[in-house]
Amino acid sequence: MLRSMYSGISGLRNFQTKLDVIGNNIANVNTYGFKKGRTTFKDMVSQQIQGASSPQQNRGGTNPKQVGLGSQVSTIDTIHTQGSLQTTGRSLDLGVSGDGFFIVNDGQLSSYTRAGNFYLDQSGNLVNADGLYVQGYAANATGAIDYSQLSNLRIAAGTTIAPNATTSVGFKGNLHADTDIAADEYAGRLFENGTTYSDSQIKEGLKSGALMTMKVVDSLGNTHDLQIVAQKTSSTEWQIGYVLPNNDDEFTFTSLGDVTFGADGTVTGSTLTPTINITAQNLSPNYTGTADPLAINIDFSNITQYGSGSTIDVDTIDGNTEGFLEGFNISAAGEIFGVYTNGNVQSLGQIALANFNNPEGLTKSGDNLYQVSNNSGVPNVGIAGQDMGTINGGSLEMSNVDLSEEFTEMIVAQRGFQANTRIITTSDEILQELVNLKR
Repeated sequence: MLRSMYSGISGLRNFQTKLDVIGNNIANVNTYGFKKGRTTFKDMVSQQIQGASSPQQNRGGTNPKQVGLGSQVSTIDTIHTQGSLQTTGRSLDLGVSGDGFFIVNDGQLSSYTRAGNFYLDQSGNLVNADGLYVQGYAANATGAIDYSQLSNLRIAAGTTIAPNATTSVGFKGNLHADTDIAADEYAGRLFENGTTYSDSQIKEGLKSGALMTMKVVDSLGNTHDLQIVAQKTSSTEWQIGYVLPNNDDEFTFTSLGDVTFGADGTVTGSTLTPTINITAQNLSPNYTGTADPLAINIDFSNITQYGSGSTIDVDTIDGNTEGFLEGFNISAAGEIFGVYTNGNVQSLGQIALANFNNPEGLTKSGDNLYQVSNNSGVPNVGIAGQDMGTINGGSLEMSNVDLSEEFTEMIVAQRGFQANTRIITTSDEILQELVNLKR
């Protein structure tokens, strides 16, 4: 039989494979996270009719004479170029920009995917469309993330944050440098430690100072008003203290010490007692609960004394009331932040990504998933932004299939297929002529 006929058959087979790959690419043009395939060919073994000869004394060398026996498929590649990110606005739609795969697990086997359309099941577990658990690093009740092991991630409705008592307050702002020094009823009554004053006397004393009311939280999550007073006692010193109400509509002043300012208006010295030790009953005389006493550390180091008006305010304060999870958002690093009804934002966990030395060596297992193969390398697990791509919330990675390229390759494959059929028909006609030699 003619060698050309078998070469044509191999060409038909190869172009059929190419068309199969192109068809799969086009079928998945709208599949999230899909990576297109590419077919390459190589020639088959060549039949040697005559070998090459080396140059002789009176004659040059000759090249080999070989007849190729057709073609074969060289590779079917998976092209892991970046697909475009389509904005969806849905908080659980995540797209990876750059290298990396999401990790999902069925309880036994981990798989890898670029499709980030995730969902929550009835228990609040983060899953993909087929119910596989999205893997990451879980956070404990205080928001601390455990990076030692991968686990399922949960965003459970009704999750609460326990109340925490206020333990520290930092102040900022300015105390007016031209405030009168407290001395009498005109310049401002000078408050004395442990003395009780009426409401009108408190207002009188504030002629030479400033009052700030802040909310502090006890161990049971109850809020109370704590009033801090700053009163000028000399050109460079201010007395700091707090006033506590009692049931007789009077207030008791407790001095914490003095703050001294230098010529540049910044704090140069302090005799402040660093901690306010009070109870919930001190702050709210009608309170009948059993909250633990409060010990609140105070910091006045960021206060200034300039010519502008007094603007003393809270800079930092801790403590929180009980809060219920009411929403969440996901950062570019994959960290899931829960938003609670008490205004707190706390980490719920962090989505992990995996990268491979040879991502093209991964095996496609269907359902937008990849599996580790012998040539992909082991997964390098980490978090987005650290030797990995970043995570874009509210968007999905589209397929990287280019329809114009696929249709062009389809035409090339079709014409190649037709050309190989012509080789077969021509070879058949020659064989027919040979058969007809004897009649």
